[in-house]
Amino acid sequence: MSNLLSIGTSGLNAAEVALTTVGNNISNVNTTGYSRQTVLQTEAISQAGGNYTIGSGVNVQAVQRAYSDFLTSALWSSNSNLQRATTYNSLATTLNSSLSASGNLQSALDDFYGAFSTVANTPGVASSRQSLLGSASQAVTVFNTLGQQLAAQQTQVNSQISTTVDSINNVSANLASVNAQIHAAGNNVPNDLLDQRDNLVQTLSGYLGVSAYTQSDGTVSVYTSSGAALVSGDKSFALKTGNNQYDASRTEVLDSTGTVVSSKLSGGSLGALLDYRGNVLDTVQNQLGEAAVALSTSVNTQQSKGLDQYGKLGGPMFSVPSPTVLPSNLNKGTASVSASISDVSQLTGSDYVLSYDGSNWSMATTAGQNVPMTANPDGTYSADGMTLTLSGAAQAGDTFQLRPTRDASTGLAVTMTDPNGIAAAAALNATAAKANTGDGAIGSVTVTDPTNAALLSGATVSFPTAGSYQVTDGSGNVLASGSYAPGQTISANGWSVTPSGTPKASDSFSIGANTNGLNDTSNALALAGLADKGVLAGGTQSVIDAYGTLTTSIGTVGSQAASNFTTQTSLYNQAMSAQQSVSGVNLDEEAANMVKYQQAYQASAQVISTAQTIFSSLLTAIQG
Repeated sequence: MSNLLSIGTSGLNAAEVALTTVGNNISNVNTTGYSRQTVLQTEAISQAGGNYTIGSGVNVQAVQRAYSDFLTSALWSSNSNLQRATTYNSLATTLNSSLSASGNLQSALDDFYGAFSTVANTPGVASSRQSLLGSASQAVTVFNTLGQQLAAQQTQVNSQISTTVDSINNVSANLASVNAQIHAAGNNVPNDLLDQRDNLVQTLSGYLGVSAYTQSDGTVSVYTSSGAALVSGDKSFALKTGNNQYDASRTEVLDSTGTVVSSKLSGGSLGALLDYRGNVLDTVQNQLGEAAVALSTSVNTQQSKGLDQYGKLGGPMFSVPSPTVLPSNLNKGTASVSASISDVSQLTGSDYVLSYDGSNWSMATTAGQNVPMTANPDGTYSADGMTLTLSGAAQAGDTFQLRPTRDASTGLAVTMTDPNGIAAAAALNATAAKANTGDGAIGSVTVTDPTNAALLSGATVSFPTAGSYQVTDGSGNVLASGSYAPGQTISANGWSVTPSGTPKASDSFSIGANTNGLNDTSNALALAGLADKGVLAGGTQSVIDAYGTLTTSIGTVGSQAASNFTTQTSLYNQAMSAQQSVSGVNLDEEAANMVKYQQAYQASAQVISTAQTIFSSLLTAIQG
């Protein structure tokens, strides 16, 4: 009788635990991170005796989580990839929006170069010149606006990096606290603590790529992609943020030891922020700055090769900032470095680090690629289109970061305010002597060095024989001479000519300042031709082409980011579905379980009732 009663009681208790567990599952069906729980029941061990044994009921061994370590780890990894893709796509979308909102630079450049053609076609019309300066201002405004938009996104990204690091530290601290509770619970760890543990790791994985390892006591250790510990047992190791050693406005991520790990972190929203800033935003700013430098340099150079309305060599139309040189805050010496752009066609769009090892200077891109440097006779150095001037005393280990074009788009400005300063006319022309007998001709005079003091002083190109030439100045001094072949270029005093046809012996040409400057517009045509002239990439890419390449690059980044976001969303949903198929709560299944356990409870209660009835009947029989 006591056996029957205890068996019924054990069944009743087991059914009650199972019903409570089912009720808990149903209550948490919408709880993020909750793992479905099941009751582990085992048959009670019977005591041996006599010729047979009778069962002793049921024991509740544990209430277990429905859990797969493999599927949970896969979900963490997928979540890290999804959050990275989400953040990257958002940043790329903002970049494309900035490009659209800042105005159409392509149209502004077309209008600007077209305005030179208008000046060439309407010589002496003041309104055409004024309109040209207006077009120049409009192009500069678009450059400035787009540059400011990119700078604003730099600020935004730096702020997001700091905020994300703070969030990572908060979650890490919470996880360490949960680890402490799990450790204190010993072998009987509450399932809710394990769910909290996994949910916190899931949250961390959304911020950056992590590796998580479950210890024997149920605690979890978490490490970043750089190998730095975030959580170990009941201790968390906070990441830090600090200023870049060259640029105080640029936020870097440091591990708990103070080592900069920005370049070593990947995955999650933090990895996306760092990757986007270093590989997209910096590059776009540099390329836009390249276009601004190319515009300013090419127009100013061509201006200097022509004559303005005052009969003077043209002055600059634009100004652009010099390359930015940033000393490291770790430098010990007193050296300083300045840089200027000497050959715009050799610019690469890279940033550089200039280093001193105690005896020699060396340069490499910020990506680590070595860059050859040429020492000049005046003590300067040349590299990748720049001229570097060093002064002061450097100490071993001193470094400087060079940004040739980063700030050019925001600093580009129109310096010309007088429309008469537009150098529409050629600076020089060539006049054939009336006594010439050959069919040689000089169509135009090319200015090669507008800084030459004797450029406009006049000279004579003569051919003493059909196979020789001589250049003399106004005083008869010989400036250049030599053998001559048809099609050969002849140079002197900062100009050059390439005669066509075949001059005969004693033929000559006078080279002098253009006296027809008010009506001649050949230099304006040359300025208009800069729209298609190669200025960048070794002289193969025009300013308009460079901007077209930039917009294509930005569009590609946006397209790839959107595609990756779609892919990662799908992969995450698959990982979540697989994990939930094991750990998720199915209400239909729980409803069926509730009916099953309710019936078991009722049946066990009936067993107890039967035992009581039998026991009462026995007592009555004995007493009767």
